[in-house]
Amino acid sequence: MDFGLKGKRAVVLAASRGLGYACALGLAREGCDLVITSRSQEHIDAAAEQIRAETGVRVIGVAADVSSAEGVTAPVTRCIEAFGGVDIAVHNAGGPPAGGFENVNNEQWYKAFDQNLMSFVWLSQAVLGSMKEAGWGRIIAITSSSIKQPIPNLVLSNAMRTGILGTVRTMIKEVTPHGVTVNVVAPGRIATERIDELDQAAAKRSGRSVEDVKAESQASIPAGRLGTPEEFANVVVFLASEAASYVSGATIQIDGGKLDALQ
Repeated sequence: MDFGLKGKRAVVLAASRGLGYACALGLAREGCDLVITSRSQEHIDAAAEQIRAETGVRVIGVAADVSSAEGVTAPVTRCIEAFGGVDIAVHNAGGPPAGGFENVNNEQWYKAFDQNLMSFVWLSQAVLGSMKEAGWGRIIAITSSSIKQPIPNLVLSNAMRTGILGTVRTMIKEVTPHGVTVNVVAPGRIATERIDELDQAAAKRSGRSVEDVKAESQASIPAGRLGTPEEFANVVVFLASEAASYVSGATIQIDGGKLDALQ
């Protein structure tokens, strides 16, 4: 199936590894030119070279911290300067630290607010002008299954990711008439370093082995396994495509059937 993405211009935040990298690679395989970011110039240069070598598209790596407005707007500016505009924006940001309500301090709350919620706001503000002018755009937010079913000991993620969902549901009334769709993807247990870190934290907290924690969690997934970053990216590529032109304001969980929530 031709997704109609050849020649589209995409910005993908936090894309040197994990879900961000998988999404960038998936878009590149469909012919998108990319600007991708990481806090490390070395890491993002390596990721850009890998994507270029496999796909032949134009890829620019920008060292940027998504917890600041400047770090989010810099890759957007670079994309407009280099490619003439932005068609697709994929919001991704590292998850905040684990912790219950009584275990996180105000500084951690403020940092999570900037890194996870405001980074989505800044990205959307930065790309909407180009998208509305073109009459076409795709904004996709990578969140967490916690927006449908809060996860114990992840109060910061539960709060900030849900804030993104509320923002998206408000935005769509304003931007969809201009040909810009905004959607949310909610990953469950995908095989990434983030999941490894959370499993290690859960094992330490419960006094169990990491292997036991992983086995118990995997047993709760109807698919019987963790998802792969590529499986996750396939959904993002679809939402970025012309095939998803009538999808706006949706939240799609990618979790192998794990969640019990009805909405």
